[in-house]
Amino acid sequence: MINIYNLIKMNGMSDLMKNRFLLDTNIVIYYFNGIIDDVDIFTILKESFNISIITKIEFLSWKKLLDDKRLQEKAVDFISHATVYNLDEMVASKTIENRQKYNIKTPDAIIGATAMVNGFEIVTNNVDDFKNLDLKITTLKLKSNA
Repeated sequence: MINIYNLIKMNGMSDLMKNRFLLDTNIVIYYFNGIIDDVDIFTILKESFNISIITKIEFLSWKKLLDDKRLQEKAVDFISHATVYNLDEMVASKTIENRQKYNIKTPDAIIGATAMVNGFEIVTNNVDDFKNLDLKITTLKLKSNA
């Protein structure tokens, strides 16, 4: 895994690029596990490491971290470099609308609404979770043995 923290610190982030992508939980977990085989992830993380509060909760609640304190510390450090978008009234309203229209699961509805309200493109490999929402979706290639 390339040290994304150093890339972020050395190169900084332009406001324009910082607001381009929102990463879904599956992408954060795939990257953390080293199974993404797509060079675009480095640019996305360097320029636009944005996540919903739901992704932070889901990632840090990951059972694999429960029994491995060292891995848990790495996960907390890794996610601390993200810009976390909290649930506010606009996101809540869009979440309600998405759930009413499309019967989408609450966590996915919140992540989708966060992307919609903030004008993000969503990076996910769970395309079906967001297919009905008015979002641009980017997927990443995974290693073949993943």
